[in-house]
Amino acid sequence: MLEQLTHTVLGLTMASWRRRGPGPAVVCVHGAGVSSREMLPFVGVLGRTHDAWSVDLPGFGHSDKPDDLPTVAGLADALAAWLKAAELERPCLLGGSFGCQVAVELAARFPGRIGALVLVGPTVDPHARSAVRLAGQWLRNSVRESPRMTPLNVADYRDAGVRRVLASFGASMRDRIEDKLPDVEVPVLVVRGGKDAMVSQAWAEEVTRLLPRGRLSVMEGLPHMVPYRDPNGLAREVAAFLREAGS
Repeated sequence: MLEQLTHTVLGLTMASWRRRGPGPAVVCVHGAGVSSREMLPFVGVLGRTHDAWSVDLPGFGHSDKPDDLPTVAGLADALAAWLKAAELERPCLLGGSFGCQVAVELAARFPGRIGALVLVGPTVDPHARSAVRLAGQWLRNSVRESPRMTPLNVADYRDAGVRRVLASFGASMRDRIEDKLPDVEVPVLVVRGGKDAMVSQAWAEEVTRLLPRGRLSVMEGLPHMVPYRDPNGLAREVAAFLREAGS
């Protein structure tokens, strides 16, 4: 059973969902323009064995909508404050797509706050840092995703509003995640769907190479949104990784 919670941080109310399993905490961080909706199937599965969470970043989903538009640094600050408010000590952060960029920002700037990272479909490949290329990748990938994703994304985009959605994609394109990866001290699992049109195999391998303690897992046959398409398979990958990492 998922429970919905709220915490007030930095003057904002942030919403989250939780399934309290017996294992260590894993906090899911959603992608650009969307919300925890895309992570909830995975939280439901992982919560059988772990203390599984998903949080709506400020401006998205059920969290408050501040006047300021989102930036990677600002969202990481809010996430760090939320971890403290939720009394989560050194959890594993699991980022999906743009959520990877927020998670890496937090891990690099606040090295003692988390115990491990899982980066599922980490964006943005430096070779795709233009609106035209990113849109092309998104369109190629979208036909591979579950048709049930479309109404979820539409609802999330409507909730966030056009300006905030576009700003989150702009922040994603400007962020140089590759410059921060060498500063991440914790164990990291990089996950790529074998049919992910947003994240190439070469880029996934480069992300892993730049991480001091990274390893790569390719989940064959899956597109970009692995947590939604195969929550059971991803839960097995995450559980095995955390056992090996000692988290």
